[in-house]
Amino acid sequence: MDMQSPADDFIVNIDESNAAQLLIEESHQRPVVVDFWADWCEPCKVLMPLLEKIATEYQGAFLLAKVNADEQQMIAQQFGVRSLPTVMVIKDGQPVDGFAGAQPENAVREMLSKDLPAAWDGLLQQANAAMEAGDFAAAVAPLRQAWDESGKQYDITIAYAHCLIESRRLDEAQAVLDEVRMVDQDAAFEQLVAQLEIKREAAQSPEMDALEQALAANPDDHESRVNLAIQYTNAGRFREALENLILILEKDLDHGNGSTRKALLDTIASLGKGDPLAAEFQRKLYSLIY
Repeated sequence: MDMQSPADDFIVNIDESNAAQLLIEESHQRPVVVDFWADWCEPCKVLMPLLEKIATEYQGAFLLAKVNADEQQMIAQQFGVRSLPTVMVIKDGQPVDGFAGAQPENAVREMLSKDLPAAWDGLLQQANAAMEAGDFAAAVAPLRQAWDESGKQYDITIAYAHCLIESRRLDEAQAVLDEVRMVDQDAAFEQLVAQLEIKREAAQSPEMDALEQALAANPDDHESRVNLAIQYTNAGRFREALENLILILEKDLDHGNGSTRKALLDTIASLGKGDPLAAEFQRKLYSLIY
């Protein structure tokens, strides 16, 4: 059974050379989850992949330390291990929780959740660093992931909407704020709604008004629609921009000798890799091409 893992920053094998550093010293920096196992132990072969999966999800918020109890008998004895598998959570140099024997995934997660930071804490740290540097666009992706993983926790919703507004992604910010329950709509929520409205009004140029009126009079005016899409992109109304461009391409895939398709691809690229809005319109474009 291969007990190695490439994720050395959050999954490690313990022996006497690194035990003091990784089991005790490291536990003052972040929680250490110690898994005592052995090759002959069948339940260990079920538990370890589960712990590795959870450690990978947490991306270094805790250290998973694997101890082969047959090879490291002295370490197992020091921790009073009597049966395998045994799992312990160490914080500030002391075991604070644990269990022995195989456990179902929900029980393992429940035990760990009491002693570990939320799985999305690392994403929030990444986003906060970007926001402190003034790079709100770079904070959008980690905040989106944290928002999804946290079940759209309110404080993350507010931070995510704020970053979307600062990144001029106004329609997406509106969609996020629309999901906030009325009971949760506090002063911070009202402030963001007001900021969003101000940004929308500032972005509504006379050129945009004229193009919208031209299209209302003649929906088949593709040139006006392309120009309006560019105006929407500049105003942070990316969904509306993409919807207008795809509408043209549905009728004429090579419109503007390919310039409209390029405008769509450029807008998609500007949203960043892994963006769900970008993925949605990539799929729409591919369905037209293929």
